[in-house]
Amino acid sequence: MSSTSPEKILEALRTSLKETERLRKENRRMAAASREPIAIVGMGCRFPGGVGSPEDLWSLLASGTDAVSAFPADRGWAEDLYDPDHTRHGRSYVREGAFLDSVAEFDADFFGISPREALAMDPQHRLLLETAWKTLEHAGIDPMSLKGSRTGVFAGTNGNDYGALLRDMPEAIEGYLGMGKSGAVLSGRVSYFLGLEGPAVTVDTACSSSLVTLHLAVQALRNDECSLALAGGVSLMTTPGAFVEFSRQGALSPDGRCKAFSDAAD
Repeated sequence: MSSTSPEKILEALRTSLKETERLRKENRRMAAASREPIAIVGMGCRFPGGVGSPEDLWSLLASGTDAVSAFPADRGWAEDLYDPDHTRHGRSYVREGAFLDSVAEFDADFFGISPREALAMDPQHRLLLETAWKTLEHAGIDPMSLKGSRTGVFAGTNGNDYGALLRDMPEAIEGYLGMGKSGAVLSGRVSYFLGLEGPAVTVDTACSSSLVTLHLAVQALRNDECSLALAGGVSLMTTPGAFVEFSRQGALSPDGRCKAFSDAAD
């Protein structure tokens, strides 16, 4: 029969008390972190109506500018796309919407991307790279200074129709199109270019994608999964497929202007 000396019992109690106190401190730290406000230190954006910065967006909203315009002329959409009959195959009974300007412009060399790879990249990838860079500059951060940091990227998207334009794939872009049209690559492309080592997550929850990325970024920051986070989304139609699809359903406002929750909704 063995017995434990009083000294060993006392030492065990001391160790237990120290561990209990450590756990209490950790619990207090985690509870405080879960309530700590998240600071938004920079923003970047591209929106219809020539908006290229947060300041442009506020000006557009304050002035009540209507950013709806005719179908873009630089995306190769058929000139006879419009037809007031919503039952017509391959046609849209709407001929206006909110479109970004100059979506074909991209400084591939700046991002270390070859012309062939740039051609195979969905313009949404290009927009996200550009906007992420501008966001960090807006925050007063040298984007390249984040290399090796625990910065996360949370990117929302919905719809990847660029690949449909490249069915007859030019030989020069073989090997690039797989990643170029992939929504899953969106967040990783930003992380790779900037050398970030935090989470890289692409989210598709349709119209709520950007809001969900913000939610996930806040959670990741509070859980100490990253020290800084880029959160946002991109949505760009390179084909008129959405207009055609919703035209068949009769789900679009004929004048191209959303009137959600309004008595004038049509």
